[in-house]
Amino acid sequence: MNSLQRTINFIENREVDRVPFHPILMQFTAKYAGVNYKDFCLDPETKCKANIKVAEAFGSDWVNVMSDPYAEAEAFGLKVEYPINSLPISKGHVINDIADVDKLTVPVIAEHERVIARIKEIGIYKELVGDEYFICGWVEGPLAEYCDIRDISTAFLDFFHYPEKLEKALDIITEFSLEFITEQVKAGAHCIGIGDAVCSQISPDLYQQFVFEREKQMVDHTHSLGAKVKLHICGNTTAILPDMIKTGSDIIDIDHLVTRMEDFNHLLSEHQVFSGNSDPVSIIQDGNREAIHTSVYSCYKQTRGRGIVSAGCEIPAATSFENMQNYMKDAHEVLKK
Repeated sequence: MNSLQRTINFIENREVDRVPFHPILMQFTAKYAGVNYKDFCLDPETKCKANIKVAEAFGSDWVNVMSDPYAEAEAFGLKVEYPINSLPISKGHVINDIADVDKLTVPVIAEHERVIARIKEIGIYKELVGDEYFICGWVEGPLAEYCDIRDISTAFLDFFHYPEKLEKALDIITEFSLEFITEQVKAGAHCIGIGDAVCSQISPDLYQQFVFEREKQMVDHTHSLGAKVKLHICGNTTAILPDMIKTGSDIIDIDHLVTRMEDFNHLLSEHQVFSGNSDPVSIIQDGNREAIHTSVYSCYKQTRGRGIVSAGCEIPAATSFENMQNYMKDAHEVLKK
């Protein structure tokens, strides 16, 4: 059973040889592969080959296109600086005044290099690993993208001062996301990740009013194309987890700040799974062999075996190769205990 088969079977509640292992690795991947982070972000071949190298070395069952949240933001007009060996830095904002929302239009994918690059990445994966690994594309969630092009503090005030303008912007962002999802699935993505991390900072009422239906539209659209969906909202999502599950996403990421995954098992459909929720810093980066082992088995028990082995968010670059090997060993063995 290869990694793609394992992941699809696991999601669809069919027999597997082991639980899938989907660690979120970005800066770690660049470090392990010996490439600078600017190239990892901007050069499709560099990113894909680095991710394949890490998947092979650490027994991961997926490859993905993640590196930073600015691909779509650049298409909307955000200026971004790319340091050689650190995270990209946004320069200014697209929506400086709320009136700028009226100037916002749906970008044309073919005119923007970073979104083109993501589609190329999917194509490279399809060529190099085909249907061996679970290939996961990515789009920013509607609220996360709005915060990228507006500024998070100001964006949160817009909920109350300019709700109609906010809704207009979110609709434009969602329309672009649907087009971007389509092109990634056409290129060969088995799954689309939706990253909307900022939603862990808003109330369930605001999530329902402004975000839920738009995320669900993205999920339904992806499913209509024949691909799976991974919903990634890191942080403490306890209050909105029921609604996250209701989006119909196949994989729901759970961060370590959610302390009781077992409270939500009954809400999952037969073909939904959790992914998480080891602490990427205190356990995977800084923990000893026993701590990693305990965390993996605790997550397995909490999800009653319906959780992909993963940390709640990105595993840092400072994580030792030894700890990653130990994490892999426990991930590969958890079903056998």
